[in-house]
Amino acid sequence: MRVIIFLLISFLGCAGYSQNKETLYDFTDIPQSLMLNPGADIDFKYHIGVPFLSQFHINAGLRGVSVNDIFGDDGRSINDKIEKTFNKLTSNDYLTLTQQLELISFGWKSKKNKNIYFSGGIYQELDVIGYFPKDFVVLAHQGNQDFLNRPFRFSTINGSAELLTAYHFGYTKKVNKKLTFGARVKLYSSMFHVRGVKNKGTFTTLQTPEGNNVYKHVISDVDAAIRTSGYASLKDAKGDEVVNKLIARALLGGNLGLGVDIGFTHKINKQLAVTGSVNDLGVIWYVKDVETYQARGNYVFEGFETPVQLSGQGSQNFLDKLKEAVPLDTLSKAYVTMRPLKLNGSVKYSFNQYKKDACACYLKEEKPPYMDAFGLQLFTQFRPKRPQYAVSLFYYKRFFNFLRTKLTYTIDDYSYYNIGFLTSIHVNKINFYISANNLLEYANLAKARGISVQLGFNVIM
Repeated sequence: MRVIIFLLISFLGCAGYSQNKETLYDFTDIPQSLMLNPGADIDFKYHIGVPFLSQFHINAGLRGVSVNDIFGDDGRSINDKIEKTFNKLTSNDYLTLTQQLELISFGWKSKKNKNIYFSGGIYQELDVIGYFPKDFVVLAHQGNQDFLNRPFRFSTINGSAELLTAYHFGYTKKVNKKLTFGARVKLYSSMFHVRGVKNKGTFTTLQTPEGNNVYKHVISDVDAAIRTSGYASLKDAKGDEVVNKLIARALLGGNLGLGVDIGFTHKINKQLAVTGSVNDLGVIWYVKDVETYQARGNYVFEGFETPVQLSGQGSQNFLDKLKEAVPLDTLSKAYVTMRPLKLNGSVKYSFNQYKKDACACYLKEEKPPYMDAFGLQLFTQFRPKRPQYAVSLFYYKRFFNFLRTKLTYTIDDYSYYNIGFLTSIHVNKINFYISANNLLEYANLAKARGISVQLGFNVIM
């Protein structure tokens, strides 16, 4: 059982980060900023992303513990470190893992109205979140000899995972000199989904010396379920069959959903601007390949002279009795879930405008740009138990026409000293950008609480 706890903690140490892209948000030199705010104040004639290379993004990190807490060479045994780490984690600690791959990206300025820009494309996304089930990890690891009459809550079991593709088309319009507004429509095709949230009920072991048995196990008001879509048909599939089924679902053969992004940029004056956006306001309807595993009701079972043990002798007997006492129903009922809603906002002050007709730092057809800017960004993502928040300070610097950069300092659930940096290189029409955060922790990744990397190639006019 120690091995299982060790693997669970190690997994917490390998993934856990929100979908905040603080370096990319409102970085209007590259078209990927439109994916975070369709109302971004961009100035392109057209853009084409290099297929499968225009954006690759991955987040990995953790909340509550670092890998170094377990593997660090500090003279303590690994069992002692696992025990200490386990005691430190709470049911509010969680892991998230997000990966995105842009398959196709394109956009063009309208010929009829130069104030309108259209953009579209396809991307693949994996999104996983799981909360540390503290009550039942205690039960599995220690049993409940020391926790008699204490309820173990099913509500600590929360998590979801989804693999999907999104087909999208956006509209960005400069309404006037001060306001830019945009919207994006998304068609989701879910390839795989599993979700277990809002579980209820308790498990309690009562000591009854005057009864027929020494201990009585009581499951009260349980209402627990795990919903899956796309899993049942993959259980017995192997190799190429799994790949072929996932590809078919990616090509609009999965469970479908609809969503929208909305955003704006408002220039208070020539140098001060406010932005805001709402991303993934939508739902997915799960009607294909659906299985829900559900347990409901109240159960009492006896026959044990010891408290709960999930390891060692007697563990299998307890699990067999549990299966007999609590029937697990398998349902094929369709269900609907909301997409994880994300909110972004910023205030930016630009200064140091380049002198007119000095073309080293901008193109002749451009208006003389501001070379520097600083500001504040806010980010929120809604999750099963509570929203995740982040606040960032940033500094933008344009050195030459071919080199633009952004430096960020972010405070979030994982760190108070998250430093991020983005570099965007422009050579003729070719653009390459790369971004990373938590740079101060790269010297020792085992101590890092979160790492995010994104990069891509575009053709921009």
